[in-house]
Amino acid sequence: MTFEYAPAPESRAVVDIAPSYGLFIDGEFADAAGGKVFKTVSPANEEVLSEVAQASAEDVDRAVKAARKAFEKWSALPGAERAKYLFRIARLIQERSRELAVLESLDNGKPIRESRDSDLPLVAAHFFYYAGWADKLGHAGYGADPKPLGVAGQVIPWNFPLLMLAWKIAPALACGNTVVLKPAETTPLSALFFADICRQAGLPKGVVNILTGDGSTGAELVAHPDVNKVACTGSTEVGKAIARTVAGTDKKLTLELGGKAANIVFDDAPIDQAVEGIVNGIFFKQGHVCCAGSRLLVQESVQDELLEALKRRMSTLRVGDPLDKNTDIGAINSAEQLARIKELADAGESEGAERWAPACELPDAGYWFAPTLFTGVTQAHRIAQEEIFGPVLSVLTFRTPEEAVAKANNTPYGLSAGVWTEKGSRILWMANKLRAGIVWSNTFNKFDPASPFGGYKESGFGREGGRHGLEAYLDV
Repeated sequence: MTFEYAPAPESRAVVDIAPSYGLFIDGEFADAAGGKVFKTVSPANEEVLSEVAQASAEDVDRAVKAARKAFEKWSALPGAERAKYLFRIARLIQERSRELAVLESLDNGKPIRESRDSDLPLVAAHFFYYAGWADKLGHAGYGADPKPLGVAGQVIPWNFPLLMLAWKIAPALACGNTVVLKPAETTPLSALFFADICRQAGLPKGVVNILTGDGSTGAELVAHPDVNKVACTGSTEVGKAIARTVAGTDKKLTLELGGKAANIVFDDAPIDQAVEGIVNGIFFKQGHVCCAGSRLLVQESVQDELLEALKRRMSTLRVGDPLDKNTDIGAINSAEQLARIKELADAGESEGAERWAPACELPDAGYWFAPTLFTGVTQAHRIAQEEIFGPVLSVLTFRTPEEAVAKANNTPYGLSAGVWTEKGSRILWMANKLRAGIVWSNTFNKFDPASPFGGYKESGFGREGGRHGLEAYLDV
């Protein structure tokens, strides 16, 4: 007998979205200088959620000046005093976590279960963690009395809007910097709600400024001459453009960019456990994850057994309403991203890979893509080389650990990898050979604020999280 899941929707009533939002500059919301606005929509049904201001070069200049003015007093505060503000922010995030989780799922399309159980706890944890560092910077290994850089210009993506904000703002404030942050064009709302949390916490005016807008706003922020530090999480293309802009200046730069992670399964791995790790690695957040395990490398001798179990597990995944607590895979973030996923999936078929997806009924409105895997993939296929950033898994095989390493490293990216085996010595050997910033052992997509995160090659440089994440915001 098959039991169907009854709908279990989270209430939208817990979040009050205003019809329009301005820019958050110097502790106040204000209209954009040019008066331009754009709409943010729910990817699940294309409903317009709100109208948001489009920041211009004049607005960027106002925000940077506000941050520069606030820097003098903020940086002069004792670390213990700055920590108090970070602790307040962390507690307010916890108190408003249900509201923020619903907002994030509405604006981004990710399942409420992931917003509620993954994103929001990690957001609060990052502020708690860096609050603890604020009065201990002299013990972080960067000198006895390290100094802040000044004004940090930060650009964040749409896949983890609030979490990426926390990754950027928490260490910046702990170190004594002030911030001008630009959220992604398609997911601006949680950053604007965070601005309200800053006011609730009594954060001094100008310490955090939020500018909504498109890529032109981010470009103006990166190029502003009075910005001392630039941090970006986004696509490799955007990262390259930012690197070109700051080249020849004295701005400090960290980039966390794309990825094409290999999830490597050996013949001695526990199959059921590995299948759960594979599903979590690629279908978590609809595959909208830079470190997603989008390439499955499976040892030939267990390929058939693993694929049978994987297909069986994929057939149980529920695609649908992001606010339903039973949903496993939500909506694709935008029409543009959906078109990109479809184009690469079609290329996989046309290049000879075999496509498979479980039978599932997709909603009529919104942006949706069924969980998909490709077998018969070679290293020459586009789907094995290019970042799809969607719920699409490419399956390749290997015979020896050396071959697994060679195939895993055969990518322009180097952000993450996963290794599944019962042999600890093999895990350590693989981790030493894999050219990836993060290597997970018998798990995948596990994050902790005390653990540094970042990549090699076209996945960027610098680290966020942990003690290492402080270095990017200190003059060392």
